[in-house]
Amino acid sequence: MEYTTLGRTGIRVSVAGLGCGGFSRLGLGTGKSESEAIALVGAALDEGVTLFDTAAAYVTESVLGKAVKTVARDRIVLCTKAPFGISHPNASPEAAIAGLDASLRRLDTDYIDVYQLHGVAPASYDHARNVIAPALLREQAKGKFRHLGITETAPNDTGHAMLERAVRDGIWDVVMVGFHMMHQNARARVFPLTREQRVGTLLMFAVRNIFSRPDRLAATLRELAAAGQVPPALAQSPDPLGFLVRDGGASSVIDAAYRFVRHEPGVDVVLFGTGDRDHLRANLASILKPPLPQDDQSRLASLFGHLAVSYTHLTLP
Repeated sequence: MEYTTLGRTGIRVSVAGLGCGGFSRLGLGTGKSESEAIALVGAALDEGVTLFDTAAAYVTESVLGKAVKTVARDRIVLCTKAPFGISHPNASPEAAIAGLDASLRRLDTDYIDVYQLHGVAPASYDHARNVIAPALLREQAKGKFRHLGITETAPNDTGHAMLERAVRDGIWDVVMVGFHMMHQNARARVFPLTREQRVGTLLMFAVRNIFSRPDRLAATLRELAAAGQVPPALAQSPDPLGFLVRDGGASSVIDAAYRFVRHEPGVDVVLFGTGDRDHLRANLASILKPPLPQDDQSRLASLFGHLAVSYTHLTLP
């Protein structure tokens, strides 16, 4: 495993972080048992993963808490998120504090390393900053969490409008941002700001189903080609990103996707989800490989650098 510093928090973290949500939810989303989910977290720890990201909405806080209970607390970094409702303009400070306390109970820990407001839309940001954040910072002063973070609602804010404001405000020590091979605009809109302000970054949606499901990739490329946003040949090819997979290049499109994001300046931790040990090890192997060849990076920038494509949503210029 490789390690880095999570922005101005000063916390040393693994460059790969295990996400406890998504479709797999540590395997719970695909029919695995709680004991299997706990064993999966143990396997991640054995591989050197130290950062774990969950949320009230994922319903995995309790499982994660059980999985790390026997691990020295200073060996792990626990990140969780407020209930989704706390991100909305009608949420009260009292509800935010109750959500934090509930997460502490479910994780069975004395403190959370990074407590994040979950999926804050641009229209909700003023409320998050002016009403919710002050209440949470008072709880931070009591020792309930170490650092305050905020996550964007990537499918509905593909231009990162919320984070462009948040990073400049000095309140949030960590942000979660969407970035992948076909959604590269954080390179210009977010990462220069986070690097300047020394805000830590957790990267989401490196793969999800746009690269793990060939049918989803093909459908997205057909839509883009029809709109004149990518060359028609990409939509017609049975293997549109096959140029990435070759000797000296990536071993698969998923391998390419992880390597593409891992080495982007401004990315601290690449989050990945899984419910399977072999898949866990394969993801880690890709995240720890060298960058993609420069000609592949340049080609990806040329083909897709102008797009805004989340894992579920397409926005055209």
